[in-house]
Amino acid sequence: MRVLGLDPGSRRTGFGIVERSGNRMTCVVQGAVTPKPRLELPHRLHEIAARVGEIIEQSSPECVVVEKAFYHESVHSTLVLGHVRGALLVAAVQRGVPVAEYSPREIKLSVVGNGGATKEQVALMVRRLLALQGTPQSDAADALATAICHLHRVRFTAPARAASASAERLAALLARGARR
Repeated sequence: MRVLGLDPGSRRTGFGIVERSGNRMTCVVQGAVTPKPRLELPHRLHEIAARVGEIIEQSSPECVVVEKAFYHESVHSTLVLGHVRGALLVAAVQRGVPVAEYSPREIKLSVVGNGGATKEQVALMVRRLLALQGTPQSDAADALATAICHLHRVRFTAPARAASASAERLAALLARGARR
């Protein structure tokens, strides 16, 4: 399974593609989309969405995972982050790619085992889990962690969902048999 993780930011949006084959996860590509610094917000949003759209088209992920918004002390920063998230969601949906979202706490808990982990701890675990040569840049590390979180969740929830669906089918069959 190939997943594109995104760490939204209006100045730098981190991205990372992680592919899982069996129990092994590998980093396909990582980096950050950095719009020209003097652009006004609408133009930065357009540049971010266009570049992420290109990444989606070039890499064909099965899912795009975006970090959920968290609240800053500055209302303005929270609103700007919401705009960036919206642009990222639209870029994925326009290309027909499913979207998943996780809170920063869920991501840290999944990758580090501690929902209050520092950025440095997240980057270190990302490096270890993906066997990277160096520590990724902060935005890319957060994006890779987002993708890893989704791969962990899908791995553990898919068998449970399949078992639940099988149990429901069996119950329906038994109920039909009891009515006859």
